[in-house]
Amino acid sequence: MKYKKLGTSELSVSEICLGTMTWGEQNSEAEAHAQMDYALAQGVNFFDTAELYPVPPKPETQGLTEAYIGTWFKRTGRREDVVLATKVVGRSDMAWFRGEQARLSERHIFEAVDSSLKKLQTDYIDLYQLHWPDRQTNTFGKLGYEHQVQEDEIALETTLAACKALVAAGKIREIGVSNETPWGLTEYLRLSAQLDLPRVQSIQNPYNLLNRTFEIGLAEVACRSNAGLLAYSPLAMGMLSGKYATKPWPPEARLSIYKRFSRYSSPIGQATAQRYVDVALHHGLDPSQMALAWINRQPFVTSNIIGATNLTQLKANIDSVDLQLSDDVIRDIQAIHDSQSNPCP
Repeated sequence: MKYKKLGTSELSVSEICLGTMTWGEQNSEAEAHAQMDYALAQGVNFFDTAELYPVPPKPETQGLTEAYIGTWFKRTGRREDVVLATKVVGRSDMAWFRGEQARLSERHIFEAVDSSLKKLQTDYIDLYQLHWPDRQTNTFGKLGYEHQVQEDEIALETTLAACKALVAAGKIREIGVSNETPWGLTEYLRLSAQLDLPRVQSIQNPYNLLNRTFEIGLAEVACRSNAGLLAYSPLAMGMLSGKYATKPWPPEARLSIYKRFSRYSSPIGQATAQRYVDVALHHGLDPSQMALAWINRQPFVTSNIIGATNLTQLKANIDSVDLQLSDDVIRDIQAIHDSQSNPCP
């Protein structure tokens, strides 16, 4: 396993990060514990979760993912071996979090941190991330920006000031953003320097062969500001694995169970994914490992967040760190991108 510094912090995180959003929905507590046992044994020291999880979000399951991690910490006593990341929800009408519309205000962030700490059975969070912006912007599959100012937007400096208080209290160590834009990331970095507020150390956004929009504006910001990408959905919800190549889809597969997840399963998404799968097979590679190895090699990526519903998938995904793609493979991948760029933004 390889490790990288998280931004300008003292934290070193594994090149592969263990994603957890299926725990409590598609995975039981015992299965979650088995995944953490295996991942840590392979050198994965970075676990990512969120108060929102599991996904799809529901009031009756919300918080189970963090709770499973907490019981694992209690059972193993290995909290110090893990760089733990979680997230606070952005503006949302999912009122079950705090009994009203969720916001990135001081009160909501303080309540969210305390709730997460209790579920996680720990005194501190290594990386606390803002799951999505409070303001209206182009997140979650919307490519073009349409300017819309909301009168009650929580100022970014207000959110950072709340995080500063939590750092001072020892409840969080570092902060990050998620589902952010180039303006959002650069503005957070400007405010932190100007007002002596916590520095954003990472940005967690979608990044995969079907969605390389991060490269358009954010990759340069990430490289030059040392706030690297934590890439989520690296397999485009499994579309790049090849398991959706023929119908009927596997009944236990995520896109078979949850029809709401259609970001990567449009006709053009499926067709383009198959082209990448064909490249992998042509070169004798596992399609999932090829897609993950391609992300691992990007200079703006700090860690690649992989998820799995069983240990076989988890092993294959973690083993992608050992795969070095040849120039021929890279050329074939780029040729597809040049002909069909970002079919699933």
